[in-house]
Amino acid sequence: MGYKVLLTENIGSEGKEYLKKCGYDIKIASSVREDVLAREVRDCDAVLVRMASITENIINSAPKLKVISKFGVGVDNIDIEAAAKRGIQITNSPESNRNSVAEYTLGLILALAKKFFVYDRELRDGNFGIRKTLGWDLEGKVLGIIGIGSIGKLVASKASKGFGMNVIGFRRHIDSVKMEDVELTDNLDYVLKNSDFVSLNVPLSDSTRNIIGEREFSLMKPGAFLINTARGEVVDEGALMDALVNKKIAGAAVDVFTGEIPSQDNLLFKLDNVIVTPHTAAHTEEAVKRMSLHSALGIHQVLSGKKPSWPVK
Repeated sequence: MGYKVLLTENIGSEGKEYLKKCGYDIKIASSVREDVLAREVRDCDAVLVRMASITENIINSAPKLKVISKFGVGVDNIDIEAAAKRGIQITNSPESNRNSVAEYTLGLILALAKKFFVYDRELRDGNFGIRKTLGWDLEGKVLGIIGIGSIGKLVASKASKGFGMNVIGFRRHIDSVKMEDVELTDNLDYVLKNSDFVSLNVPLSDSTRNIIGEREFSLMKPGAFLINTARGEVVDEGALMDALVNKKIAGAAVDVFTGEIPSQDNLLFKLDNVIVTPHTAAHTEEAVKRMSLHSALGIHQVLSGKKPSWPVK
């Protein structure tokens, strides 16, 4: 075919082998720096990207570029507008990790409710008496899900059917959505006021950036927990810190941070009522294999003239 694919970062063998079998020449970028990617993409027909930023400069440096495929779901690291101007198709792989993220979200909820990390930390320090500090049962508790997309729906199903939780789902447009065992609403304040756990499962966009800030934390129950496996920028980190320090909420589980990689002096790391993890909700052996293959499939579908399974408009 003569097509060349640039991988901004390395991926699993499943995706690379698939592309090779389809006849594509693949190369892995020597750096994710913008100037390097702009230089190395010049002769490429496709880009497969993980976390690197695909800027307008990079896009315009590739006259042959026809498709940008995301290893994963969120495409906030791709200049979608610049790609659209060039008629470049963007694809992602939303079905590859949705179950993994949903399971991870429920794991964080369970860890917060049962105080696993508190018990572990205190017992290691010799405090057997920590057993007198009681956790919660999830059955009958209210889970508010901000974003009833593919991941949010799975979180809702697992929480209601697996743990007996009462679920409220927030979505801006609920007319066309029907879900069993989920109370749907377009009123964010209602969700925040009535939930014991609030899970963020929205993509990052202009409408979701800082969707949870000082005002929203003031509406939550003092005993409620926030779980963010979406993007760091959907939460005002300063407002989250204030809410945690001043006990406006009981705690949080944070898998994502503003700017992706948090600084070592991030104040969230110093709080006992926070679980922090390094953007790993989607990182299971099975999900990484699927992301590798699905992102490669998107490239082949576009370059072979087929309709992509997971187009990003």
